[in-house]
Amino acid sequence: MTAPTQPPAATPEQPSATPDLLYTQDEEDLRSAVRALLADRADAPTVIAATESDTPYDPRLWEALATGIGAAGLLVPEKLGGQGASHREAAVVLEELGRSVAPAPYLTSSVVATETLLALARDGGPAAALLAELASGARTAVLAVPFATPPSGARAALTSLDGTVRGVADAAVADVLLVPTAEGLYAVEATAPGVVVEPLVPLDLTRPLATLTLSGATGTLLADADASTTAVRRGLLAGAGLLASEQLGIAEWCLTETVRYTRERHQFNRPVGSFQSLKHRMAQLWLEVVSARAAARNAADALATGSPDAPLAVAVAQAYCSGVAVHAAEECVQLHGGIGMTWEHPAHLYLKRAKADSIAYGSAGTHREAVAELAELPAP
Repeated sequence: MTAPTQPPAATPEQPSATPDLLYTQDEEDLRSAVRALLADRADAPTVIAATESDTPYDPRLWEALATGIGAAGLLVPEKLGGQGASHREAAVVLEELGRSVAPAPYLTSSVVATETLLALARDGGPAAALLAELASGARTAVLAVPFATPPSGARAALTSLDGTVRGVADAAVADVLLVPTAEGLYAVEATAPGVVVEPLVPLDLTRPLATLTLSGATGTLLADADASTTAVRRGLLAGAGLLASEQLGIAEWCLTETVRYTRERHQFNRPVGSFQSLKHRMAQLWLEVVSARAAARNAADALATGSPDAPLAVAVAQAYCSGVAVHAAEECVQLHGGIGMTWEHPAHLYLKRAKADSIAYGSAGTHREAVAELAELPAP
């Protein structure tokens, strides 16, 4: 009997295999570990209390997540000191962080900054050394660009290590700043002379923003201008793609919590969730969440497999998931009635995170334009 022939492997010129949108057992195990940690260290009262401070991050939570579970190094190959996993596993972590709106610099440090460094760490050098530190969870880094910068906007805003960058997410808690300039990408210590980080008052109090001012600062040059642009674009693309998973987590929590509340809340001796108008609204939201899960998983799988369609998958996910997260959070607030308007209930945290995420790494409109261009379907 002849052995069955194997299908040829996909080449960069050919479309990749059908994406796998299902979760593996390893991914579900990772989800369980992260969810248990967040339930213990980042429940709603804890997160609400943390937002009353300028830096809402809990170092013990980050240590447990980054080092204890090893989430900080998921995207980093084992030979560079990481876990050797992929964007699929990182997406699961972000889903759970979205579910709890936990203050943690995972997206900015363990995804965007890490992906940026991965593009430069093939030949060792300072980029590889810094990458190993990020993978271990010992240090954090952020890409010094405005949080709203889309992947297509991966251009240096500064000509040198002098100037101001506004709206940098998590800069206030980062150990290292990755600063793209016209000369190339620099790694600058956050506490170095000539570096001033001024916290801003953001809409989303669980993810602080800051203005970064450099004046005669010094840093380590990681790459020249061309390599820097490529690396920054890679980091922003991964950030936008996996942000969709965070938005999915937000929407799933909002739907689950709303269904639970409307089952328990009675009016006219009936659960309010049994009223037809509310049933229709929650059913519509469920359909949107299911579609958002497919889009987010497709983006994570495309990034994990290095698919040539990854930019399109990311643009589709962001164009859709950002709106779903906002809609789910709005419905959560409204269908909770009066209690949903209070500071004591966490619904407002989800609405603020969803609103802030809707412009992070490019607005939905920006990504729709990218879809039109990538799919060669220009707008009229």
